[in-house]
Amino acid sequence: MTPKDAANPYADYSLVQLYQFLSSYQLTRDIGLQYEYSNLGGGLLGHVLARRAGIDYEALVRSRICDPLGMGSTRITLAPEMNSRLAGGHNSALQLVENWDFPTLPGAGALRSSANDLLTFLAANLGFTKSGIATAMASMLQVRRRTGQSGLDVALGWHVFTTNGKEIIWHNGGTGGYRSFMGFDPKTRIGVVVLSNAETAAGVDDIGLHLLDASTLLLKPTKEHKEVTVDPKVLEPLRRKLPTGSEFYYDHL
Repeated sequence: MTPKDAANPYADYSLVQLYQFLSSYQLTRDIGLQYEYSNLGGGLLGHVLARRAGIDYEALVRSRICDPLGMGSTRITLAPEMNSRLAGGHNSALQLVENWDFPTLPGAGALRSSANDLLTFLAANLGFTKSGIATAMASMLQVRRRTGQSGLDVALGWHVFTTNGKEIIWHNGGTGGYRSFMGFDPKTRIGVVVLSNAETAAGVDDIGLHLLDASTLLLKPTKEHKEVTVDPKVLEPLRRKLPTGSEFYYDHL
């Protein structure tokens, strides 16, 4: 990749470039020998699945996932009403930055969503809501490989962190101006979504993992922050109770 605009690095990466790379690249090791996270791999998988289905990636995600689960705020192309709700991304200096575009590799990070939609997705994974894709969701955790990092496996689209005798299923993400975390504990049936519209080098994983397992320590801030008291009534709209009494919590920073 040699982007013309480093602030939007995927915008001018073309399908021709992707195919040229695939036709000439030689693997440096056998498949499955070593774990390595790859944005190209995620983007390529999305491209291949869309080609197989005969529709574009956004339409595929919408027809197979968003529509069955009622996730109406998860899209790549935003309608005017959705765009009006989009939280602008900020860099580490808290300056507003442009959103990234993924014309060739949308599977690598083109989807935009809301906290409520992501909680809906977690609710389906935890069985609080019934759907026709429950079997597919469950199968994503059945195939696992070691990553080489202590206590960390990779499944299909998920990472699995084992700590204190419990499993935390999670995935994170980051594009220009944004950081995100989504995870759940299948035994306690608690799920967490953390969204930030500001870049941080460490992301927001520590917040999500700490909410799921209190023994996971929060990272120390780069500067001291003064604690403030918040009226519980202000926080109540952020808590969505499920019929069983279990709860999902999310931080929208």
